[in-house]
Amino acid sequence: MVEHADASLLRAVFQAAPEGILLVDPQHRIVLFNRASEALFGWPARDALGEDIATLIPDWTHRPSAASSPALARREDGTALTIALSTATVAIGDAAFIVATARELDETELLRADREAGSSNFQRLVEGVSDYAIYMLDVDGHVVSWNRGAQRIKHYTAAEILGRHFRIFYPPAACADLEPERNLELARDRGRFETTGWRLRKDGSVFWAHVAIQPLRDARGTLIGYAKVTSDITEQRRAEQVIREADARIATLIETVVDGVILTDRHGLIKTFNLACHRLFGYAAEDVIGSHISMLMPAANAELVQSFFRAGRAAADERIGSVREMTGLRRDGSTFPMDLSIGETVQEGESVFVAVIHDLTERKHTEEQLVQAQKMEIVGQLSGGIAHDFNNLLTVIVGNAEFLSDQLKARQDLRSLARDIGEAGQRGAELTQRLLAFSRRQTLKPVEIDCNELLESMHKLLRRTMREDIAIDTELEADLRAAYADRTQLESAILNLALNAQDAMVGGGRLSITTANVLLDASYQLVNKDVRPGNYVLVAVTDNGSGMPKEVLDRVFEPFYTTKEVGKGSGLGLSMVYGFVKQSNGHVSIYSEPSLGTTVRLYLPAAGDGRPLPAQASDAVEHLAARGEVLLIVEDDPFVRSYAVMCLRSLGYTVIAAIDGAEALQILDGDTHIDILFTDVVMPGGISGWELAETALARRGELRVLLTSGYALDTIAGRSRGRGDLPILTKPYRKAELAQRLRDVMDAPPAGPDC
Repeated sequence: MVEHADASLLRAVFQAAPEGILLVDPQHRIVLFNRASEALFGWPARDALGEDIATLIPDWTHRPSAASSPALARREDGTALTIALSTATVAIGDAAFIVATARELDETELLRADREAGSSNFQRLVEGVSDYAIYMLDVDGHVVSWNRGAQRIKHYTAAEILGRHFRIFYPPAACADLEPERNLELARDRGRFETTGWRLRKDGSVFWAHVAIQPLRDARGTLIGYAKVTSDITEQRRAEQVIREADARIATLIETVVDGVILTDRHGLIKTFNLACHRLFGYAAEDVIGSHISMLMPAANAELVQSFFRAGRAAADERIGSVREMTGLRRDGSTFPMDLSIGETVQEGESVFVAVIHDLTERKHTEEQLVQAQKMEIVGQLSGGIAHDFNNLLTVIVGNAEFLSDQLKARQDLRSLARDIGEAGQRGAELTQRLLAFSRRQTLKPVEIDCNELLESMHKLLRRTMREDIAIDTELEADLRAAYADRTQLESAILNLALNAQDAMVGGGRLSITTANVLLDASYQLVNKDVRPGNYVLVAVTDNGSGMPKEVLDRVFEPFYTTKEVGKGSGLGLSMVYGFVKQSNGHVSIYSEPSLGTTVRLYLPAAGDGRPLPAQASDAVEHLAARGEVLLIVEDDPFVRSYAVMCLRSLGYTVIAAIDGAEALQILDGDTHIDILFTDVVMPGGISGWELAETALARRGELRVLLTSGYALDTIAGRSRGRGDLPILTKPYRKAELAQRLRDVMDAPPAGPDC
């Protein structure tokens, strides 16, 4: 027990010794290496044990001596130092080991040793040091000694430099500023002076130097000269500068990236908090440095992040580099969606985690807009299909009612019923037009419109339509551009908005209509993805009525959605406005606040310079009789076909009917003379009206063609490979419209085959 205690005591003394203690075996390998040795040589004990002693002390050539003597040593990083080395031989078993003690000699001791150089060994040591320029100056600054390191660093031999003033080592600007003389004065006054700066070599090149100047005094304290130690630290400075510049670039990058960047230690405590994080969370960096990163998330997410840091490296490895969608918590308590990804790096031997935070607010908003747009598109497609079928039915109802009215002139009571049926059908046709407007499948007739003139012409109509307790104001821009849109549909849209505004102002109020030239640019498009950047004409309708909450505002353009009482609205007013503006390549926005009112803004594309005005529609002409022409009608709907055949025969046409394109082509391949092809566009059987017309004109170049459909014909034409110059009659049509279009077609030159 006593021997064991003695051994423990010896080990403790060995490790606690202030000087380095090394034990070297007969093969010159290090077998013991205490903590002071680790600090002195920069070698961890685990690396030094087993190393050849000459690796650490190149001067290991002399015999063991208890007297301390200077020796050149080298640290693990390659830098040199001068140590005071004492050695002694110790017999361990049959082998002779050497115990060495070592401590670093500072520059004062080096200079003192040089000054007291009764020791020729030390003189040889100084002269042999090549990593440092060690030389002496007289009291005036002239060089009086010169070692091998000085020759290597400054490129002067001793013969070239001895006796010359040391200002030769300074750049001209420093000499002009009397820096050499000032440095000697500072060393004399302070007892020691250290500095760094540029120094000159013999060839005129410069290096970055670390300089120490020590005044030398005799026993009476009289100044007898100076000792100088200079080292070339150019590479060290360059490396430090590279590190500083890299750190500066990284810091700049972190501060300028749009995403939030947070650096934490291995426990999750925040060390860096960039400017983007300040914008995202509302905290200043000084408010969060040292706090746990989980403070930036609500409780559920915070617990997940805390578990990440509690789990340790092994469990965290699976989540390093992965991206997780989470919720961020701002300083004001509000939250936002974000992507959080975590990476790992090492700083000063410690793990550091880098958290990158990407704000998903805009993406979520865009996704919601996309879902809403897809929903509106689906509803629009459904509405357009329903409207098409309704148009077919209404064509039969309105047409037959009109025919009955003509036949019942002697029975006014029955004729009145037929007229009521026709009027009801017309109202149904107006309803389907609204459905087509929402689905953007109505056929528009865009013209250049002076919106100021249009609003002035509508003022009397609006005044008669609105209640007396509602005031109407207009604010019209003087130099308003012309808009390019369907005038009738625009009037209908404004009237719809005015009526909606009236319903919102139950106790009276003020309706304001304004116009303006606007430019919707790319930044506006970032928020409203469906907008094409360009010049627009704005027509805004504002009321100070009850306004709408957000849940109503989100659905306001959906067809058949209404907040009015049953029977008070169809739910198609705003959806028709929405469809009309979108089909016109425009944009519509609505802003509303409960109890404050609502503003609907219609952005219509501005007309380009020199856009040709379309021909004006002719006045309706009824009962234009045929002139002996033979007409081939192709219609798959039996009710529509029956009505059309009846109208055509009443107009004097010889009518041949076919139910689809295939049957029509069989008739055209025969010998029957045909003047006009009157065909529906969308038909079953694989042959559309466009394709039928194209084939028919290729076979019979003199044939006239008239198309008809309840769909949006310009949309169909845009998707069709067929010709876009053929005339079109929109369903439902009246007998007079049919007669006029047929007469127009017959009076025009034949379309001929498309070459």
